[in-house]
Amino acid sequence: MSKAMAILAGVTTVAFVGGTFAVTQFAARPDCGLAPSGDIGGPFTLMDEMGRTVTEAEVIAEPSLIYFGYTFCPDVCPLDNARNAAAVDILADEGLSVTPVFISIDPTRDTVEVVRDYTDNFHPKMIGLTGTEEQVAAASAAYRTFFEKEEGDDEYYLVQHSTSTYLVLPDEGVATFFGRDDSPEHIAQVTACVVAG
Repeated sequence: MSKAMAILAGVTTVAFVGGTFAVTQFAARPDCGLAPSGDIGGPFTLMDEMGRTVTEAEVIAEPSLIYFGYTFCPDVCPLDNARNAAAVDILADEGLSVTPVFISIDPTRDTVEVVRDYTDNFHPKMIGLTGTEEQVAAASAAYRTFFEKEEGDDEYYLVQHSTSTYLVLPDEGVATFFGRDDSPEHIAQVTACVVAG
């Protein structure tokens, strides 16, 4: 092999390995150990369904699936929250207790009462959180989520937002995250493996 070919092969290998790391750095490892969090997650102060001010330490009392969305979301949020609730039920059948958590990124419309009614429709264990604009923005920033209100009607506007679900462990933080295409079964399988590990 010529020197030029050897250098090219080395560069290709480095590029491949680097790309693979970038894609998988937040995914659960094959052994389901905790993946690098990339500094995702952290402290937050929000308001629960009873109007009480709570912190992440009070909310994340057991393994939790955290999702950022809003109650007026026409399609994505209901599907994702229903899927997360289904994963929690699968895990319960396996003897594992996991809490689904919904954090609103639309505090203007998502009052305590609205969030409570919304989460009650998905699962009796689901915790709904809202807060001031500053509190919600801080929580979103901690989890590196994105949201932006669309221009238009002051009452019936939409909010563009990211749709990851985070598996968070008490005192440890984010273990991994799931995307829109992940099924309840997959979420339950990975969660069970991480929790058991």
